[in-house]
Amino acid sequence: MRTSLALIVLLAALPAAAQDAAPAPETPPSTEKPDLREGFDLMEEGGKLILRHLFEEMEPALRDIEGALKEAEPMLRDLMTLMGEVDNYNAPEMLPNGDIIIRRKTPLEKTPEGETEL
Repeated sequence: MRTSLALIVLLAALPAAAQDAAPAPETPPSTEKPDLREGFDLMEEGGKLILRHLFEEMEPALRDIEGALKEAEPMLRDLMTLMGEVDNYNAPEMLPNGDIIIRRKTPLEKTPEGETEL
């Protein structure tokens, strides 16, 4: 419901397509500039409505993620203490049997550019 309202607001901010290709000959062309500020204000309001709706819909999922991270925090801290710096390890490798190996870098490992990491 709110999505359709936001879409209507956004579409209302866009100029309507004219049915006539040119103005009537007796009407001189207008030299006034259109009030673009009003159009931008309407687009801004439409954008705010869309974002507000997205945040309202995402809020329960974000709360679930927050709870899961709080629950996993002690285990993650223990893992970080055990591993030390993540830069000390190569990217994970998956073996054909499904095992995942994370190899520790050796102190003088050569990089692809030929430089030596310390």
